[in-house]
Amino acid sequence: MRAGINILPDDLSGEPIRALLRLHLDEMHAWSPPESVHAMPVDRLRQPDVAFFAAWDGPRLSGCGALKHLDPSHGELKAMRVHPDFRGTGIGSALLTHLLAEARARGYRRVSLETGRTEPFHPAHALYRSRGFAECPPFADYREDPFSICMTLAL
Repeated sequence: MRAGINILPDDLSGEPIRALLRLHLDEMHAWSPPESVHAMPVDRLRQPDVAFFAAWDGPRLSGCGALKHLDPSHGELKAMRVHPDFRGTGIGSALLTHLLAEARARGYRRVSLETGRTEPFHPAHALYRSRGFAECPPFADYREDPFSICMTLAL
């Protein structure tokens, strides 16, 4: 993990995390048509089937990510977002490492995700591929969508 970064469970009550998630949803809607936006709002991220984490660089929020329980062997990455001030600093990689460790600790044998297909999402694709994720057919409630890519990783 990147030095100086603390990744901790978060209850989504603080204004910095709420602001980052507003940015996340706003960008998802700017980059994809409404029917292709699968980002979860704060209230959904607070549900018991989701474990939510915030990354902190000292007192500054640097990113967030969540792990949604799909079934006893399968989890889904949600709400992966690096604060704009921290892009390119390794926060995304640190969050992904943390979430994959959490998935292994839960006994998941697979972790999947859905993300956008267009150019703004290409850095995320590169990060996921660097960890072994590969494109897969839609899973859970997702459907074929020209604006989405589903990816999965066997643990």
